[in-house]
Amino acid sequence: MIPRYSRKEMSSLWTDVARLRRWRDVELAALEGMVEQGIAPREALDDCLARAGDFSEADAARIEEIERTTKHDVIAFLTFMEERIGPSARWLHLGMTSSDVLDTSLGLVLRDAVDLILQGVGRAMAAVEKRAFEHKRTLMMGRSHGIHAEPITFGHKLAIWYDELRRAESRLLRAREVIAVGKISGAVGTFAHLPPAVEVFACKKLGLTPAPASSQIVQRDRHAEYFSALALVGASIEKFAVEIRHLQRTEVREAEEHFTPGQKGSSAMPHKRNPILSENLSGLARLLRGYAVSALEDVALWHERDISHSSVERVIGPDATIVADFMLHRFSGLMENLRVYPENMQKNLELLGGVVNSQRILLELARKGMDRQAAYVIVQRNAMRMYEQGVTFRQALAEDQDLLKVMTPAEIEDCFSAGYHIKHVDDIFQRVFGRSE
Repeated sequence: MIPRYSRKEMSSLWTDVARLRRWRDVELAALEGMVEQGIAPREALDDCLARAGDFSEADAARIEEIERTTKHDVIAFLTFMEERIGPSARWLHLGMTSSDVLDTSLGLVLRDAVDLILQGVGRAMAAVEKRAFEHKRTLMMGRSHGIHAEPITFGHKLAIWYDELRRAESRLLRAREVIAVGKISGAVGTFAHLPPAVEVFACKKLGLTPAPASSQIVQRDRHAEYFSALALVGASIEKFAVEIRHLQRTEVREAEEHFTPGQKGSSAMPHKRNPILSENLSGLARLLRGYAVSALEDVALWHERDISHSSVERVIGPDATIVADFMLHRFSGLMENLRVYPENMQKNLELLGGVVNSQRILLELARKGMDRQAAYVIVQRNAMRMYEQGVTFRQALAEDQDLLKVMTPAEIEDCFSAGYHIKHVDDIFQRVFGRSE
């Protein structure tokens, strides 16, 4: 992923040096497991531990140089380790296949990546929760089909977002469990050259769970679930971002991204303040969905394994985790600094002259014994006067003689009280947050 959309904390997991460190750790953990089983001499392990060392950019370049000849990255790595360690290195990779190293180390990095992503989810949830309570009773227009429906509070809207982020967190925790597996079971997963105890030992040392059964590889439905969980995180963030984009529209302007000193919105129009962060998040979510599709395509491989998944994962592994991490922190900052305009919310509530209370009139007529369809006709014709004649809903109702036969002016007026629409907001917050204040 390009630096523009990368945080160092995440991108550092995917450097060549970090990858070589993981390969080293897998090889040494497997060798230690062999020693525990009496397969390899402890002296060889001690020598490898003492000489394996760390990796530098120069080391990565040397391994890349070897790979230009071997055309095989793991063999190039093992050749380098032989150069560095000496004769004891012959015990490394004993009875193993390349995918034992590659898939186990991939499990390590995807586990560590999702831990960072979970931190981002935590920050996003905290930001949304804070703003939700801040605007728990800030009335605004609820909309369906983009059209005014009934009043809601901005805090209620954010409570819904918080609940969705909590589901994202649950999916990511499940994805972490599914992906944090390793295999040291050999060329087709039969343990023909190493006993299962070596795998159990190595995985435990690395903080992974042994795959219960594997072929040459860890099965890719695990990875598909992982990248699908990331795509769902992106889809939720896009949902929130699209809402902010709508709320920032000039004709609405109920909320707005923070506009920093010196920021420019347009090279041509100095007045512009655009929702660029939200639009960026919408675009990045498309990438995550594409990566999830690629991961799903990797599930079906030939027999015990082919290599068609490898090139895909070299791209989507770093890119998807970096993008998801970046999106969460960008969204968190957006929410922490989001400007909210309650006065514009109130203005928009009054825009249609009270027709948003039409259901209250309808229900009251039904309670008083009027047939629902007959009541609907009365309420709708008065609402339509606002659209077609510019008459406020209150005025239209007050002039409807059929309505006045059933409801008094005071009863009609009572249907316009704002508190009616938010009387259960405490109950909603108790359900979502476990507290109402």
